[in-house]
Amino acid sequence: MPRSANKVATRRKKKKLLKLTRGYFGARKNVYTVAKNTWEKGQMYAYRDRRNKKREFRKLWIQRINAGARQYGMSYSQFIGKLNAKDIKINRKVLADLAMNNPDAFKAIIDSVQ
Repeated sequence: MPRSANKVATRRKKKKLLKLTRGYFGARKNVYTVAKNTWEKGQMYAYRDRRNKKREFRKLWIQRINAGARQYGMSYSQFIGKLNAKDIKINRKVLADLAMNNPDAFKAIIDSVQ
């Protein structure tokens, strides 16, 4: 007996992938094999960059805290060291937000560690 291919499932699988690649440029959106490779590579980048995003934001927070601390004659490392010595538990995200959007509160924290 000859082999019977499941054409319905194959078409559904291809349509599903081509729907995911809508908006891509050129053959990447409508040629199945090219679209499949592009989509898989995009998924790899997405996985990698979900982790890289955390690094990038931490770097940004550190830069903002450093800029805020230097206005009061203190470096970032000195500031964080004094926070830890005084046992003040505020994370970098909040400190960066205070340094950017609420300088008075940030100055109060600086004064409390000096």
